[in-house]
Amino acid sequence: MIEGILSAVTNFVINIISSLGYPGVALLMAIESAAIPLPSEVIMPFSGFLASTGRFALHKIALAGALGSVFGSWVTFFIGKYGGRPLIRKYGHWVLITEHDLDLVDKFFARFGNWATFLGRMLPIIRTYISIPAGIARAKFWPFTLACFVGSYLWSLFLGWIGFELGENWESIRGYFHQIDWVIGILILVGVVWWVRRHLKNRIKK
Repeated sequence: MIEGILSAVTNFVINIISSLGYPGVALLMAIESAAIPLPSEVIMPFSGFLASTGRFALHKIALAGALGSVFGSWVTFFIGKYGGRPLIRKYGHWVLITEHDLDLVDKFFARFGNWATFLGRMLPIIRTYISIPAGIARAKFWPFTLACFVGSYLWSLFLGWIGFELGENWESIRGYFHQIDWVIGILILVGVVWWVRRHLKNRIKK
C-alpha cells in the first residue's frame, strides 16, 4: 500500500514538472513547505535529471525550488503567527501543550534566531514544519524569509545536483533519503514520548 502511494506521488511529481517546467518545480516545493506531504527528495532529483538532459539549468531549478519553499513557508509561518498562541491556549491542553512550551519556543528563537530556520530548511521532515514555531515565536519576517531562502536554495541545489549526477538513475536516492526520514522520525518520536511523560509528571505533582 505504502509503495503504491509513493509511486502515485512520484508520478504526480513527474507529470507536474514535465508539464509546467520551472513553475512546476516551484509549485511542488511550495506545497511541500506548506506542510503537505510531498517529498522534495523526489521533486528536486527528478528536476536535476532533467537538467542533465539539457532541459533545465541546475542553478535555475535550485532557484525555483527555493522560491517555492519560501512561498509555502510563508503559509505555515502566518498560521503559527496568527493562529498559534490563541489556538493553543484554547485547545493545547488536549495535546499537553502549555503556555510554558510556547515561552520555550520564544526563547529558542530569541537565542538562535534565523539560524534555526536556516538549518531546519536543510533537514528532512523538520524542513516542512520549521516555519510554524518560527511564526509562533514571531520571528522577524524578512530575516526569516532570507534564512528560509538560503537554506532552501542549498537543499534544492544539493538534491538537484545528485539527480543531475545520477541521470536516469535519479530515483535510486529516494530509498536512501527515506531511511534518513525514518531515523529522524524515530528521534522525533523519542522526543515526543519524553515531552509527554514530562508533562504528565508535572500534572501529577500539581
